[in-house]
Amino acid sequence: MSDVSRSAAMAAPATINVTLEVNGRSCTLTIAPWTTLLDALRDRLGLTGTKKGCDQGQCGACTVLVDGRRINSCLTLAVMKDGAKVTTIEGLETDGTLHPLQQAFIDHDAFQCGYCTPGQICSAAGLIAEGKAKTPDQIRELMSGNICRCGAYPNILAAIQQAMTAMGGKS
Repeated sequence: MSDVSRSAAMAAPATINVTLEVNGRSCTLTIAPWTTLLDALRDRLGLTGTKKGCDQGQCGACTVLVDGRRINSCLTLAVMKDGAKVTTIEGLETDGTLHPLQQAFIDHDAFQCGYCTPGQICSAAGLIAEGKAKTPDQIRELMSGNICRCGAYPNILAAIQQAMTAMGGKS
């Protein structure tokens, strides 16, 4: 077998099937193996609430919940999450009722331009589920992966604290 034939035989497939449960709905996508979870959500499923900020895992705008844990979807290949449950900002509301974090962000005007808000809210939902943050300093530290370029941090903190109280520390 020549080097060219061997390389062709070892090459990644052009497409691969990935099954995800996204916001409570099962979906199977046929995508390139190098497709990020972020691009699969936005480009293939039309869930544009999840934002592409830096595309390097530095800003947190792409934060979603996978099996209840917060991740940067820009750093995760969709194929790595085959079979996982993914929750985006669109999946947090229930039967037309906003999630307590969504309502708290409105109540505290915890956004200005709003670009980072979906990632902030998903990250906060994961933070509450983790149950590690009890003080304002702990919340700030555990939310430090989500950048707000407008500087709405005091309002974001107040919104998270309100939601934590309303939810009894549970997501």
